[in-house]
Amino acid sequence: MLTREIKDTLGKHFAKLDAAVMLVAKSSLSEHQSLLEELLSETASTHERVQYRLSEEVSDLPYFSIHRDDGPTGIAFCGLPTGHEFSSLVLAILHVDLKGQLPDEHIQQRIRSLKGERHFRTYISLSCSNCPLIVQAMNLIASLHPSISHTMVDGGMAEEEFQRLGSSSVPAVYDGSTLVHAGRATLAELLAKLEKHLGVVEREPVSFEQKAYDMVVVGGGPAGVSAAIYAARKGMKTAIVAEALGGQLNETQGIENFVSVIYTQGAQLAGQMVNHLREYPVDILEHRLVSSLSSVSDQSEKKILTLTSGEVVTATRVIIATGARWRELGVEGEKRYLGKGVAYCPHCDGPYFKGKDVIVVGGGNSGVEAAIDLSGMVKSVTLFEFCDELKADRVLVDVLKGRKNTSIMTSVALRTVEGDGKMVTGVRYLDRNSEEVKELKTSAVFVQIGLLPNSQFLKGSVDLSEHGEVVVDEKNRTSMKGVYATGDVTTIPYKQIIISMGDGAKAALAAFEDSILG
Repeated sequence: MLTREIKDTLGKHFAKLDAAVMLVAKSSLSEHQSLLEELLSETASTHERVQYRLSEEVSDLPYFSIHRDDGPTGIAFCGLPTGHEFSSLVLAILHVDLKGQLPDEHIQQRIRSLKGERHFRTYISLSCSNCPLIVQAMNLIASLHPSISHTMVDGGMAEEEFQRLGSSSVPAVYDGSTLVHAGRATLAELLAKLEKHLGVVEREPVSFEQKAYDMVVVGGGPAGVSAAIYAARKGMKTAIVAEALGGQLNETQGIENFVSVIYTQGAQLAGQMVNHLREYPVDILEHRLVSSLSSVSDQSEKKILTLTSGEVVTATRVIIATGARWRELGVEGEKRYLGKGVAYCPHCDGPYFKGKDVIVVGGGNSGVEAAIDLSGMVKSVTLFEFCDELKADRVLVDVLKGRKNTSIMTSVALRTVEGDGKMVTGVRYLDRNSEEVKELKTSAVFVQIGLLPNSQFLKGSVDLSEHGEVVVDEKNRTSMKGVYATGDVTTIPYKQIIISMGDGAKAALAAFEDSILG
């Protein structure tokens, strides 16, 4: 099951362990039980500190828990953690012994300050590339908080249980029957939700040594990492504040237009990019969001960045590289049925609508690609486009039109998402040609209408365009002296990975040049 190369790599990772980690499986009559036992046995064979045993307890589905020094850690897996989720198993083994990449002490204390004794379950699909991020974050929280436990549940194996909860979107985090979170999220977003859901215990705050930097880069995507590397190479004392290193790359599948690389995947490129960043003396403040940016005074060069965590960072120069996020429709029913038929990731949630009719909203490349992908999973796909024609590349449109179970509707505006209180049942839309409001039955609505710049915290600080993008000049300068912006959050055209990387380098070089010229 595991190749020699994988086993060798695991052996090197597990050599860092100080404690003995035991993988304890329950017995099961499931057809997948033998595969689980083989996976755990081979994983344990890679190092003496990782062991495996089969208990006398019985489970309907393949199930195992992770113990440390023969005591339970609160982390368990219901299903086979293969594919994307194998990395979740490996990281869980490391994290229960507090090894691997852990958040800094400030984030750890926020985790330990969560109130209550709770058990969370995260329902996943093995084909979902976003699910491991949530599973790994919840496992990390469970490894750091003595009263929180967590189980990954394969929604495909526990389909009846998943349906009883009234959910159709993964990843989905549940506290009992209460949905705490659905969809992709960073550790920072998830932690904020848990703080709101559970409350926090007041503790002595972590002392945070406030450092004065020459440069602070806000954002950890291609533009931000490029800017930080170039600033550090110029000898500037640099920090990067990021919600998640890698940015949108972490949710990007295949990449075929990154010049000199014929094909790669977003997570792989993100990992390479972050490894490159760590080669330089850049202070990394991850899992954090900036709430405001200001100057000490009109005459001062010092900029103040206040973080949602309560920390304050100062710098002479700042580069904003916060990127963009998926744009929402903003129509009635969208939020109510999120995770219950309204989805933003066709790759993750498409398998749950096999044999059903679905709608994709958006006629750009993302929308057409989503419709093509879904056509191989569902009964039928109807593509909604507001304009008179699709905006996607012709090659993609031709592929879509060649699919027998797809249809295209242009000049339509979605008005409401309808449902029965549990799941999406249809939509109401405006036919812009006839001005009639019509209805169409559907089981799901996949939203693919582009991106929204992450610039809300900058309102009142720098000039923004009517679309919320940061207005920049040819050297990435904003309306605030000493503050620059780069990448998808700005007015630069063509939101592409390669353009963001180059633009990040340009912003850092401009900032360095200005620091010399005064």
